[in-house]
Amino acid sequence: MTGHQPRPIDPAALAELRAADDAGRPCRPCTATEGGHPLRCCLRGSEPGERIALVSYAPLRRWAAATGASPGAYDEQGPVFIHAEPCAGPDPRRAGYPFARAGALRTVRRYDARGHIVGGRLLEIPAEPDEGFDAALDEAFADPEVALAHVRAVEYGCFHFEVRRG
Repeated sequence: MTGHQPRPIDPAALAELRAADDAGRPCRPCTATEGGHPLRCCLRGSEPGERIALVSYAPLRRWAAATGASPGAYDEQGPVFIHAEPCAGPDPRRAGYPFARAGALRTVRRYDARGHIVGGRLLEIPAEPDEGFDAALDEAFADPEVALAHVRAVEYGCFHFEVRRG
């Protein structure tokens, strides 16, 4: 069991992304020929034959709009895979942190209530991924200024999931 709750992209945001992404481009679905694309709608890898889309997503911008924060220059957007049509979201029976392949590099970026970066950490996912993520997120939230953390892939900078305080 994980010590923190990884959050998928909100269903309302997904509906918007399926029309136009956060860069203003229309969604262009395709059929996955191979599996393994990290789907941020349900926090699992894609299966061959599933309809998916690669869209530009601005997670901090969307969080800021909902909370009244003002991230300023810290706002960024990047590529994420989602199902092309609505899905059931994460499987509640699936335990552990998503996209946690031992040896992969992740950043755990910390943000305060204004949406400003207040620190970060490089995480090489260990053989026990949940323990590694728990330690990195415990460290992040030990700072009382931290309101949320974003986990991103180092290789492509892709947003993987968000964890909020409490």
